[in-house]
Amino acid sequence: MSDPQPAHFPQRIFSGIQPSGGLTLGNYLGAIKRFVAAQEAGVETIYCLVDLHAITVWQDPAKLRHATRELAAGYLAAGIDPARSILFNQSQVPAHAELAWIFNCVARMGWLRRMTQFKDKAGKNAEEASVGLFAYPNLMAADILVYHATHVPVGEDQKQHLELARDIAIKFNHDYGVDFFPVVEPVIEGAATRGMSLRDGTKKMSKSDPSDQSRINLTDDADAIAAKIRKARTDPEPLPESVAGLDGRAEARNLVNIYAALADIAPDDVIAQYGGQGFGAFKPALAELAVEKLSPLNAEMRRLMQDPAEIDRLLGTGAVRAREIAQPILERTLEIMGMIRSV
Repeated sequence: MSDPQPAHFPQRIFSGIQPSGGLTLGNYLGAIKRFVAAQEAGVETIYCLVDLHAITVWQDPAKLRHATRELAAGYLAAGIDPARSILFNQSQVPAHAELAWIFNCVARMGWLRRMTQFKDKAGKNAEEASVGLFAYPNLMAADILVYHATHVPVGEDQKQHLELARDIAIKFNHDYGVDFFPVVEPVIEGAATRGMSLRDGTKKMSKSDPSDQSRINLTDDADAIAAKIRKARTDPEPLPESVAGLDGRAEARNLVNIYAALADIAPDDVIAQYGGQGFGAFKPALAELAVEKLSPLNAEMRRLMQDPAEIDRLLGTGAVRAREIAQPILERTLEIMGMIRSV
């Protein structure tokens, strides 16, 4: 694609998480904790529960409703303030789906065929996959660009989709001779803030992993958290005297990084404190820290889930605020394209 036209857009952060299963420690460290930090920094923040993305594969309706509310409870319990950030579920803002159709007509088939995540999710049964799963990246582009978001926190697995959103923005601007959509910047999560599997330190901690022992769920109680950390896979060597000594030791690095992220310190500081000690000493310290940090969050999530009507009200209020931003951008998009719009 050609270089983007110069433009200035006010900084606005957008991010979305699918309500397709329980929240994990990985979601908290790699995403929600950082969302709270952005909110506290005074940046305009829009956080979306992307339920339209969730249905690219079949979802049980009752479970989807529960997962959407639980995800909202997780955001709120972690510190997202619905008065300072916009928090809503995607299906309440029709502009997402409308702009996604427009982007279906802007994006090229070849671009989507290169998306490795579709290949991974569809596997050998690509012909049986939904059209929505194939066109998922176009909806993700619409999620972002319908708010003229400038920055999107993403993991490495979503970086390719964000690059496609950039290509769509550039092509739209070029095709219509405008400087309308911003070329969004990815904010890539770092290894030190990303929780990996407790059973395989080379894999991301995932709610879809068949082993519940591979992850810490934000709904786990103190006993479950401590037990999972005690059973986490490690190697027989003590912790090294420097962070460089963690090279090639994925499980050891993972536990050090989790401790660092929970304690808001650098991995070097963890090694300075525990270097040379075995996991028999380190794991209990990590378990204690994890319980200390996550138990209040867990308790607040449980409290919030006892009042689903209040969660629905907050999401509805957030959706109203989201529509106030998204609808004018959609209307201007259609006007640029030559659509007749009645007042």
